[in-house]
Amino acid sequence: MINSNRIYTRSLSSAAEIISEYEGDKLHDNEKALEKDTALRLAISQVAGEFGRDSMLSLRRFFGLRYAPIVSTGSLKLDVALGLGGLPKGRIVEIYGPESSGKTTLGLHIIKEAQKHGGYCAFIDVENALDPSLAESMGVNTDRLLIARPNSAENLLSITNTLAKSGSVEVIVVDSVAALTSQYELDVGIDGPCRGIQSRLMTQAVRKISSSLCHSGTLLVFLNQVRSRPCEGLGYATVTCGGNALEFYSAVRMKIFRKGLIREEDEIAGLSVCVEVVKNKLAPAMKMADLDIIYGKGIPYEAEVLEMACKQGVIMKRDSGYCIEGQILENKNKAEKYLAENCEIRDKVVTVLRSQLFDKI
Repeated sequence: MINSNRIYTRSLSSAAEIISEYEGDKLHDNEKALEKDTALRLAISQVAGEFGRDSMLSLRRFFGLRYAPIVSTGSLKLDVALGLGGLPKGRIVEIYGPESSGKTTLGLHIIKEAQKHGGYCAFIDVENALDPSLAESMGVNTDRLLIARPNSAENLLSITNTLAKSGSVEVIVVDSVAALTSQYELDVGIDGPCRGIQSRLMTQAVRKISSSLCHSGTLLVFLNQVRSRPCEGLGYATVTCGGNALEFYSAVRMKIFRKGLIREEDEIAGLSVCVEVVKNKLAPAMKMADLDIIYGKGIPYEAEVLEMACKQGVIMKRDSGYCIEGQILENKNKAEKYLAENCEIRDKVVTVLRSQLFDKI
């Protein structure tokens, strides 16, 4: 007969051996993990000693926050299209499009938003076309705006790198890449051979500047123009100026183009434009935003706030009237005027609106 007690005892001893073997393997794995941790700490300390503190191998060292800090574009619609609520600081952004499409206006609005937090900004006026009175009418504080007009592309890019490295400037706008002229082009004749010089300069400069930006947290915005280039079998292709380096190093690229004109009675009051997010390293790209640009005023901020607040239910719309903080306003014009005259109420509405739109992101 089979002794059941003997079988039961043997099975218990086998289970004990398995448990003992498992615990031994687990202890061995813990010892190996401890050895790896000690070796890693030693390697990091050696790297920091030999190559400096900036070479520390830690994600937290470079990203103190879970998400990158942002600067609003001055347009809620465009902030939504970007997915982040604005443009990421410490990165390069390119805004390109045809002439008179609103590139400079958008750049000035970005500066205005950065100045709201008390920061200094810089505008590198390569095209020599900035109108200070226009900037002030858009809300830019020219007393806290640094303006430079360098005489060559080399000087301009060196100034940009110095400002970016200093960490004291929140936003730098370069207007524009297409107008950059190297010292060699200035020295030779009008018809001298200058092919490829601008692209080589941008390639060298963007490599240095991108390294400076990641340590300082400055937002660098390059405004650029488009050109038509013959393409075999396809007619003409649209390309940007300055080569491919800027396109590669940009964290965000936005294409802006005109859709039509805004008319008030018999006069042209502004432009209707479309901004397409062509590239975005921090959120899904290929999103679009339709904006209005009013001559002499820029993007109508209150109109966007009113429109989006009604969609999100922050402001109640009844027939043709609006209810804002208990105040009943008869029509859209009066509601926009009320928001413009009462900045505290407008900012409160914007705070609630941005929390609904971007906090989940």
